[in-house]
Amino acid sequence: MGDNNTPGEHHSPHPARKFRAAVVPLLGLITVAVGVAVAWTSLNAEVGWFAYAPLSNEVFVGNNGSFLSNETQLGVAISVVGLLALSFWAGLAIGRRR
Repeated sequence: MGDNNTPGEHHSPHPARKFRAAVVPLLGLITVAVGVAVAWTSLNAEVGWFAYAPLSNEVFVGNNGSFLSNETQLGVAISVVGLLALSFWAGLAIGRRR
């Protein structure tokens, strides 16, 4: 109870606020789960080796210097976006309490 409340008076948050408070972390968790699923299903166990081949007429094009496939990088990026949303929500929730 606060100083301005009478003993029988309780202020409940607005219903839209309750809905937003439940939806934002749920969407963040779903986003993290989807990102982890995408990254997990696209993991490649192959190790690629290449050597100098002077007689081939093909140009080697790497994967941007990364050891992860593009799909795995996408899954990690989706997970990071979900984690950022969760951390932003947690910061707002902690800030509102004070």
